[in-house]
Amino acid sequence: MQGGVFKITGKKKARIEIIPLIDVIFFLLATFVLFTLSLNRLSSVPVQLPYSDATPNPNPPKILKLQISDGDTVFFGEVGSSSEPISIKELRYRLTSYQQAHPKDVRILITTDDQALFGQAVAVLDQIRLLNIEQVSIDTSRTYQTGH
Repeated sequence: MQGGVFKITGKKKARIEIIPLIDVIFFLLATFVLFTLSLNRLSSVPVQLPYSDATPNPNPPKILKLQISDGDTVFFGEVGSSSEPISIKELRYRLTSYQQAHPKDVRILITTDDQALFGQAVAVLDQIRLLNIEQVSIDTSRTYQTGH
């Protein structure tokens, strides 16, 4: 046996071309998107939407504003009109008469000025609760001047 001479030649490294790979991936992506869109049938549920009148409510609900101040003073009046000072002792009588004058819905907005105490607010809320008035709002957005 005769020994042969082996030529060692360098092997070329395999190269992955990135451009054709990107083209193939985009083709597969586009095919997948188009295929999934063709599977979904667009269907809708019939909905009856309400429509609105452009006419405003001619009789907006009246809101009674009770502004609690220092001492036992409460300013009693409707929103948008002038308020008169009354005492907390007189409040229940005035609320009862207002409730009888507006039997359908009594709405009350409670505000305070910068001199009111928390105990006075609780006393006013107790008077409202005793008359079973349920629509009560408390304005905490700003401080009012006395009597406004």
